[in-house]
Amino acid sequence: MTIPFFIRPLSLRPCIPIRAIGKRSRRSRLLSVLGLSMLLSGMAGAISQEEHESHHPEQYGKASQDAGGGMMGMMGMMGMMGGKGGMMGGKGGMMGGGMDGMMEKMGAPKPKDLYPSLMNLPELTPEKREEVRKQADERVGSGTALMGKGLDSLSKGAAREDHAAMQEAISVIQEGLAQLDSGLAARRALAEGKAPRNVALQWFKREMNLLPPAAATSDHAFGGSVFHALTILILGTFAAVMIWMYFFKMRRASALLKELGSPGAVAPAAVQAQAPVAQPQAPAVKSAPPAEPPEFPAMRSRTEPVEKWSGKLRVCRIFDETPDVKTFRLAAENDVALPFTYYPGQFATLTIEIDGKKVKRSYTIASTPTQLHYCALTVKREDQGLVSRYLHDNIKEGDLIEVSGPNGKFTFTGEEASSIVLIAGGVGITPMMSAIRYLTDIGWHGEIYLLYCCRTTHDFIYRAELEQLQQRNPNLNVFATMTRAEGTVWMGLKGRFSAEIISYLVPEIDKRRAHVCGPPAMMGAMVGMLKELGVPDDLIKTEAFGPAKKPAEKAPPAEIPVPADAPAVNFTKSGKSTQLPPDQTVLEAAESIGVEIDNSCLSGQCGLCKVKLCKGQVSMECDDALSDEDKATGLILACQAKATENLEVEA
Repeated sequence: MTIPFFIRPLSLRPCIPIRAIGKRSRRSRLLSVLGLSMLLSGMAGAISQEEHESHHPEQYGKASQDAGGGMMGMMGMMGMMGGKGGMMGGKGGMMGGGMDGMMEKMGAPKPKDLYPSLMNLPELTPEKREEVRKQADERVGSGTALMGKGLDSLSKGAAREDHAAMQEAISVIQEGLAQLDSGLAARRALAEGKAPRNVALQWFKREMNLLPPAAATSDHAFGGSVFHALTILILGTFAAVMIWMYFFKMRRASALLKELGSPGAVAPAAVQAQAPVAQPQAPAVKSAPPAEPPEFPAMRSRTEPVEKWSGKLRVCRIFDETPDVKTFRLAAENDVALPFTYYPGQFATLTIEIDGKKVKRSYTIASTPTQLHYCALTVKREDQGLVSRYLHDNIKEGDLIEVSGPNGKFTFTGEEASSIVLIAGGVGITPMMSAIRYLTDIGWHGEIYLLYCCRTTHDFIYRAELEQLQQRNPNLNVFATMTRAEGTVWMGLKGRFSAEIISYLVPEIDKRRAHVCGPPAMMGAMVGMLKELGVPDDLIKTEAFGPAKKPAEKAPPAEIPVPADAPAVNFTKSGKSTQLPPDQTVLEAAESIGVEIDNSCLSGQCGLCKVKLCKGQVSMECDDALSDEDKATGLILACQAKATENLEVEA
């Protein structure tokens, strides 16, 4: 006898889709397997009875009752599902009784008797139908309340990021959906007059996952069941709540950042103490990334003055850069952060007491302003340099040095131009190195060209660091040439830079800003080449670098021939005056009568000797350290100022 396909072993023709089983929980899979086994057993019993009756018509009546017998077999199976003594029915049934205890122990809710009532709906009295209607209404109401409670708990749990509470809320929502679904099915059976058994059987198949994978045509707008529509609604509501919470948090963060960036906001003391310079206001947080890459502004506006500081710094480290060049790292005496801020390219002035006399010298700060804990001075030992020899020969780690600064306008922060050409000779590389370290630290994207000239490879300052920086920053281009390469291992350029070489190494140099620093002769030659290549004067910045000029030896005052018509200079603060020969500077005249005026470079570069001219006119060979504002207010450089008429100076 051929076994019908729906009662064949599962291994031959599975009725439950494997994919569906995998997605359900362990309890759902157990229910599906048990339900399927009992359903197949009922079907097998009904068919066996039908076949038995067809073989014994004399015992069971006419053949016309076969169909009715088969139908009664199916109805008997449904009775087992719905009746009080049936397998799926009330307390006396196998599923209603024995399974109740087992499922309750597994955590499942106790089965309700609404669907078994639907199985007997056509036979129910009007009173019983009204009772079923009330039960359906109660389920709709309780299901809706549970869903509302679950959604509220889900929203609160998401706000606190409490995953356990969110999972518990989802369980409550699922329970509410189940009750709402059952109540709506009962209402539909009562209202539409459709076969209640079909409604109950359709529910049972759906719960047991016996429906075919392809969904039947639905009356809903999206082609799904009420459960699916409600699920989509819940998920959509949850997503909307999460999106609203995200934008609400972003608005709060934006408001906080604006408050912190406002002029009246007070930064924490630790941040104020360590900040190298005033930082730009933080931008408000946006929901979308900017369309263009972010800009990299300088550390502060160029119109904002840099406060000067004076005091003692501790020598924390000393490095040998070359045989005659050392780097001195200076840190605060007791604090962690430096007590002042500076721009890349500025210098500090050291006051050293040598043989009982205080001497001042200025040295460029070679470190980057992004380094908050120390500043570095790179000093070459000059044979005739009083201070440089003392630093190399006498200063050791742990010593305290009197420092003032910062000073100088030979700076570049990235705001002044979109690209920069740095041309240096010898120890004149120090302000260039400060700019390179700073620009690479902040991730500046403009093109950087360094053209460096020194004597031999032994004199190549910062060589290893520049090689590493060039490897990590594709916008940094380093070109070096040696003037005395014989006897050394050097495969690069030799000799001095020429206009042709500069034009070849730096394309479109006439459109770029250029900084030149080195010995005076080298600087003069480079400035001439840059002008020859078409670089405008306002894009060329220079700073002389070398040992301080020594005042000329003077004869004793009695032996100095003073012209009868020589002008006089009157120092208003000290109340002293003296004659001022045409070949003598205001600084030299002041020193001759004991009037103190701060000075360092004696070349018009550092600006320490600025004094106010109250009366008269002077001429200056170099006034690079004076800004337009300085000139407008009557300031002069005492180390450069000479006159042919009487002067009054505020000193």
